[in-house]
Amino acid sequence: MEVNLSRIDQDFHFAGVGTSGVEVHIDGSPEIGGHNAGARPMELLLMGLGGCSAIDVIQILKKQRQQIDSFQIKVTAEREAGAVPSLFKEIHVHFALGGPLEEERVGKAVSLSMDKYCSVAAILYKTATITHSFEVVTG
Repeated sequence: MEVNLSRIDQDFHFAGVGTSGVEVHIDGSPEIGGHNAGARPMELLLMGLGGCSAIDVIQILKKQRQQIDSFQIKVTAEREAGAVPSLFKEIHVHFALGGPLEEERVGKAVSLSMDKYCSVAAILYKTATITHSFEVVTG
């Protein structure tokens, strides 16, 4: 795996491209001189966690012939205050899936992803407490 970053401005704005060829913009906060032109690096880690787990959950539920009509993930996190580096200490991932889904199967898929299959979770478990929850949304 390889990614490349190219600096866009004279501050903190970068464009990153991986083997997929999809460009992702990264920037610092205005407090340090950034311009809000991209996601923060730590936000990207949380997005990676949600995306990794989402792929697992969808694959598991597809194999079980479960129909997913909607899928939202909310990842919240707390970082170490005043520490350098400021690592994540607590992360919570909430899954909200809609469709004619069996709740037990959704719960099992979420647990399998978060506790066994998701590589990003496995990395983050080394420094943070990660919890997860889910709901099956009707209507």
